[in-house]
Amino acid sequence: MTPAARIATAAELTDLILAGEPAEKALTTWARRSRFAGSKDRAAIRDHVFDALRCRRSYAALGGSETGRGLMLGWCLANDVPPSEVFTGEGHGPASLSEAERSRVEKPIDLNDLPGPIAGDMPDWIWPQLEDALGDQVASVCAQLRHRAPVFLRVNLRKISRDDASALLAAQGIATRPHACVDTALEVTDGARQIARSDAYIDGLVELQDAASQAVTDALDLRDGMRVLDYCAGGGGKTLAMAGRAKATFVAHDANPARLRDLTDRAARAGVRVQLTSAPKGPFDLVLCDVPCSGSGSWRRAPEGKWILTPEALERLNTTQDDILDQTAPLVAEGGTLAYATCSLLRSENEDRAQSFIDRHPEWTLLDQRRWHPGPDGDGFFLARFAKK
Repeated sequence: MTPAARIATAAELTDLILAGEPAEKALTTWARRSRFAGSKDRAAIRDHVFDALRCRRSYAALGGSETGRGLMLGWCLANDVPPSEVFTGEGHGPASLSEAERSRVEKPIDLNDLPGPIAGDMPDWIWPQLEDALGDQVASVCAQLRHRAPVFLRVNLRKISRDDASALLAAQGIATRPHACVDTALEVTDGARQIARSDAYIDGLVELQDAASQAVTDALDLRDGMRVLDYCAGGGGKTLAMAGRAKATFVAHDANPARLRDLTDRAARAGVRVQLTSAPKGPFDLVLCDVPCSGSGSWRRAPEGKWILTPEALERLNTTQDDILDQTAPLVAEGGTLAYATCSLLRSENEDRAQSFIDRHPEWTLLDQRRWHPGPDGDGFFLARFAKK
C-alpha cells in the first residue's frame, strides 16, 4: 500500500469508530478481509487511527471537520506531511483537496491559540476536573497523552537480573535500556513487536508492564511470609509483580473471573504460585484494590476511553470504588494495610475517594498517598495506603 492509501484506509476506519464501532474491532475486521495488506501496512494504519483518536479535537480543528478525512488532514498538518502529496485523488489515496481544505492548508491554525480542551484533546466537561487535579501542569500532562506511550517490560528478578534480561533480549533483536523509575523496568527502544515471540517472554523472565504500574507495586510494603490479596486483579500483572518481590502467599480475585484465565499459566512460567478465588476470605496482611476507573492516566494507550466516558459513568465508577473499599476493609488483618490504586488523573477517583473512605470508616487512617503523572516514566497512577488506628 502507498502512504496515501494507508491514510485513506485510516480515514475510513476512523469514520467507523466515530460512529460507535470499537477501534480494535474495526482494525481487526479490516485486517482479516484485507489480505493484500502487509504487516507494515497494518501497523501504519493502526498508528494513524490511534493518533487520530488521541488528537481528535486538535486534528479536527486543523483539518476542518471531525470526520475520518478531516482528522487525517489534521494529521498531515500536525506532522508536516504536505497534504497536496496525499490528497491527490489518485490510485487508492484520498480524494483531492476541496477549496475549503486548500484554504486551511495555506493558513493553518496555530494550536496554541485554541482553548485548553481543544489543544489538550479533551472533552469540554472533563477539562475543569483535570485543571482541579493537575493545576498548572494540566497542559503538559495532556500533551503527554497526545503521543504514543513508551513500551516497558518488567523483569522477573526471581529468575534473572535486569542486565542479563537486557542482554538476552538484545540477542533476539529487542533493544532495551534500564529505567530509573523502578529497578525491575526496562524500556523497549527497538523490536517491541518481537517481544511475544522472544525466549525471555515465553520463559517468564519478562512481562509487558508499564513502568509506573511497576512503581505502584514497588511502593507497597511487601515482606516474605505475608498473605496478600489482589482484589481487582484483572489480568494479574500487579499480582505477578508483587510475587516477584516477596516470598508470600498471593491470592487473586476479580469480579470477572474470565480475566484471570491465563494467570495460573503465567505464574507457573514466572516461577511463582498464585491462588485464584471468587470469594476471598481474610485475614490478609495486604489487600490491593486496583479499582475500575476512568483510565484517564493511560488514555494515550486507550484513547477511546476519554470520548466514551460521561459524567454519569464517572459517578457510577465512584460508587463502585467506594463499594470495593467497603467490601475489602474487613478482609485486612490487624496491623495490615489496605491499598487503593487507580490509573486515573481525576481527584474524584483519587484523593476524594480516599477521604470519603476515611469519613465513612474513622477507625482507619491514611498512611500516605502518591500520584504518578503520564510521561516518559510511564502512565498516570494514584496510590493511597490505609491502616487501622
